[in-house]
Amino acid sequence: MWITPMKKGGGMDVKNQETWKKRGVIRQILKDHFHGFMEMHGHHLPKELHSSMIETVNKAIRCGTRDMGYARYECKGCTEGTPEPVFICFTCKSRFCHGCGKKYTDEWAEKQQERILDVPHRHLVFTVPEELRKVFFQDRRKLNELSNQVAKVIQYYYRRKNKSKKYEVGVITVIHTFGRDLKFNPHIHALITEGALDRNKEWKKAEYISYEYLRKSWQKLLLDLMMKWYPEEERVKRLVNELYQRYSQGFYVNAEQRMKNARGAAKYIGRYLARPAIAEYRVVSYNYHKVHYWYEDHRTGKRVDVVSPVMKFIYDLVQHIPPKHFRMVGRYGLYSRGKNKESQKVINLWRYMVHKQIEMTFPAEERKKKSYRQRMLESYGRDPMLCPCCKHRMLLVVIWHAEYGRIYYYDEQREYENQKKWGIRSHGKRTGPKVRTG
Repeated sequence: MWITPMKKGGGMDVKNQETWKKRGVIRQILKDHFHGFMEMHGHHLPKELHSSMIETVNKAIRCGTRDMGYARYECKGCTEGTPEPVFICFTCKSRFCHGCGKKYTDEWAEKQQERILDVPHRHLVFTVPEELRKVFFQDRRKLNELSNQVAKVIQYYYRRKNKSKKYEVGVITVIHTFGRDLKFNPHIHALITEGALDRNKEWKKAEYISYEYLRKSWQKLLLDLMMKWYPEEERVKRLVNELYQRYSQGFYVNAEQRMKNARGAAKYIGRYLARPAIAEYRVVSYNYHKVHYWYEDHRTGKRVDVVSPVMKFIYDLVQHIPPKHFRMVGRYGLYSRGKNKESQKVINLWRYMVHKQIEMTFPAEERKKKSYRQRMLESYGRDPMLCPCCKHRMLLVVIWHAEYGRIYYYDEQREYENQKKWGIRSHGKRTGPKVRTG
């Protein structure tokens, strides 16, 4: 490992970043070594995670290949040449996958703009001391309880300001298990409203939360959990007492950034939702045996280069794969499912009164998921559906899925439509004489 100064703006230039993204270097590393890694080193990882890891990695390896399935497009009757058919391969939809994780994050952030209250928010990070991380490494589902405790820390703060008003704050949490150096470092990202609704549905602004309260309250709730999980173990009791003495100021809580509106808050927290443990542009080289990558040290601001044996690199990656159906995002208070719509109305009215605006509500624009064609046009300025010869839009000919086989065939569909048009077939039932279709 060695340290070099970071370039202005951090890391490689955009051109090099795009080059690495297209190469799929992480997928190649997994394709070359993952199954051998599981046979040789899988016992170092929690056994209950093995099936999730294998399924997730296999999907990521096959993502974007014909093995997953594809839609085939052809230009029927092209007058300008004989273009090759175009195959658009299906993706794995996994957050572990670099391409799919980015798409998932973008769509999630767009959707949250309709749900997040249009008030200032604060981004906080609640950390777990190194002495306790092994507990969550062995049992990932305990991380969900951490999210609940984060919400309690924030809620208690507002409630103790005035118990009679019963303040309700909005909290969204996102679980993370990795740091920039890929080590297992569980922590909770929390997006909280800078203010709360009281029992009379009136909005109370609050731009300051005591750091001393945050640290010590987080420490107490986390250590109380340890006593709850291991009530009979003396070594745990001793460790809890030691951690109270060792961290006399409480466990570290960091206030990352303040966001002034819903759009900024949604995009900011979205960055942490499905982000892979390492971006592909940070991989400098891979020679089958070793992987050279870099990260920026958040304390010094300098670039740290690491040359890791490939098996160690894979271990650092896959240890962060969560159990299947694991809940990464938690919503509490004003953001809980039953209260979000009601709180939206109150906040809109409050903003009207403060800013003397005409609108009392903020109707959400209708948003639809972007199609593959739209994303390609936005990213590369190229329409994948156009024939390269005559520039007319190509025709969908076949859809094939790895699990279900061929689920659409153009000529078969055309014959079906003709039979239906001629009265031979109706809603899947033959109404006329039998017709041989070959």
